[in-house]
Amino acid sequence: VQLVESGGGLVQTGGSLRLSCAASGSIFSISDMGWYRQAPGEQRILVARITSTGRGHYTDAVKGRFTISRNDAENTVSLQMNSLKPEDTGVYFCAAINRVSGVVELWGQGTQVTVSS
Repeated sequence: VQLVESGGGLVQTGGSLRLSCAASGSIFSISDMGWYRQAPGEQRILVARITSTGRGHYTDAVKGRFTISRNDAENTVSLQMNSLKPEDTGVYFCAAINRVSGVVELWGQGTQVTVSS
């Protein structure tokens, strides 16, 4: 069972990126899915989470700019990031989250997003 992210890169302020995460195994169907960000020297924080029913939740800093979605037929979860800001810079990790406890049960390897000013 693993999560594999793709889609990171370098973009200017105001630009857009789309991150994707492909899940193998059965964990996808029984989990909420999330995207976390870790900036240099900072803790990893939850940016967006989507439930098994497709409901999205966002940290305040990205509301209105980021959209999380999932495709259960393809076992993928995506994060569309618009109007990017330098403070969005960091390594973004895909995560499978236990629906009940909220504990992350599986992490992806991470993908770097850099927003230049």
